[in-house]
Amino acid sequence: MLEKASLEKAKTEVNNAYGKCDILINGAGGNHPLGTTSNPFFQLEDLENTTEGFKSFFDLDPKGIEFTFNLNFLGTLLPTQVFAKDMVGRNGCSVLNISSMNAYTPLTKIPAYSGAKAAVSNFTQWLAVHFSKVGIRVNAIAPGFFLTDQNRALLTNPDGSATQRGEQIIGQTPMGRYGTPQDLVSTVNWLCDDGAAFITGIVVPIDGGFSAYSGV
Repeated sequence: MLEKASLEKAKTEVNNAYGKCDILINGAGGNHPLGTTSNPFFQLEDLENTTEGFKSFFDLDPKGIEFTFNLNFLGTLLPTQVFAKDMVGRNGCSVLNISSMNAYTPLTKIPAYSGAKAAVSNFTQWLAVHFSKVGIRVNAIAPGFFLTDQNRALLTNPDGSATQRGEQIIGQTPMGRYGTPQDLVSTVNWLCDDGAAFITGIVVPIDGGFSAYSGV
C-alpha cells in the first residue's frame, strides 16, 4: 500500500482482468507498539519508571508514530491516487475509506493510531469535495470494536474471558458485544451502490452505540 510502483502493477492486473475500477475500498490500517503508551494516564512516577518495555508519552518513538501515520493515511492516499484515475468522468464510481471510532474520540494509550484515523476522516471530506465535479463519491465507515486476531490478545485472556480493557469496551458499548464482519456489509454495500448517489463526504459509525453513550 505504500509503494506506488506496486500499486500501479496491481492496477494493471485489475484492468487486464476486469476492466476499469469502479469502486475502491481503502482498507489498509494498523498500529505500532512504538506509538503506544503503557498506561492510559501519565503519573509523576512514570518519569522514574525503568521497567523494560515501559513507555510513557515521553518515550514514544517517532519511528512508531511515522509507521502508523504512513500505514493509515498514506495507505489511503496512495491507492486513491492510482485507482481513482480510472473513475474520473464516469458514473457510479466511489471511494470508501476505513476510518475508526478513534477519529471521533481518541482512545487512551494509542495517540498515533487515533491521530492517523482522524486524518483519514478529514481526508475523506477533503477528497469528497475535491472529486465532486468529476463523478467520484468519497465516503468512509468508522467501525467500533471488532474482535479480530490482531486485537484478541489485548481484549481477551487465554481462557476467553475479557481483559480489563475488553471489559471497559463492552461496558461502553450499549449493544453489549463486539462487531462482526457481517455488521459492516450492508453499510459498505449502501455507500458503494447507486442508491447512495447523492451521498458523499460522510463518515458512518458502525459501533453498537459506542459513540452515542456518555458512560452514565
